[in-house]
Amino acid sequence: MAGHSKWANIKHRKAVVDARRGKLFTRASKEIIVAARLGGGDPDHNPRLRMAVQNARAVSMPVDNIKRAIQRGTGEIEGANYEDMTFEGYGPGGVAVIVECTSENRNRTVQEVRATFSKYGGNLGETNSVNWNFSRKGEVKVNTTLTEDELFEIAVDVGADDVMMVDDGAVINCAVDVFGTVAHDLAQRGLDVADKRQVNEPNNMVEITTKEQAKLMMKLLDAFDDNDDVQNVFNNAEIDDAIVEALA
Repeated sequence: MAGHSKWANIKHRKAVVDARRGKLFTRASKEIIVAARLGGGDPDHNPRLRMAVQNARAVSMPVDNIKRAIQRGTGEIEGANYEDMTFEGYGPGGVAVIVECTSENRNRTVQEVRATFSKYGGNLGETNSVNWNFSRKGEVKVNTTLTEDELFEIAVDVGADDVMMVDDGAVINCAVDVFGTVAHDLAQRGLDVADKRQVNEPNNMVEITTKEQAKLMMKLLDAFDDNDDVQNVFNNAEIDDAIVEALA
């Protein structure tokens, strides 16, 4: 029985990993399709497509999948007509939330996003209802063993604004208009660029003060993460470490 249990656990973990990888591939594919449709299929002349392809490679998306996604975007092969859409709303406790989606069915996506907000103590807002509380930034994730001071010196030298150390490297923030250059120059300096994207950085935070609100907020974010139409979610929640630990 012990062997059976161990095998069941291995299969379960593999299923979880495979499901997560599938979601990453789906999101990467949609971004490539939209980028190719809007700007053409040549990454050298389409910055958004170039970034989408690089991010797809970062999650180990097969080359053939990337090629097919580009061809769907340019119309060389038939596929769904995806479009970008952004939703704004409020989570529990008045937290501002921005949800970026890519979908072939606007009505379905609107309904699902609205239902998710409502289920977890929030509500879908109007356009620009919370966007004013965020600033668009470039974010580059690097894997590195450099110290924060060493990395900050390099980051500032290539035009970045800030460095935040994380468990397996660092996140480097910069202005959107120099985003591509910063990512390129960091790689030229020998840094391992693991991921790069544009983000909405909150200007003001909303403190979550109760376990109930924190639990609802986490469930809201998990629900959006499980939705294949959702590409990115940004919020301005600030949850006390003690509450996070209590819910762990």
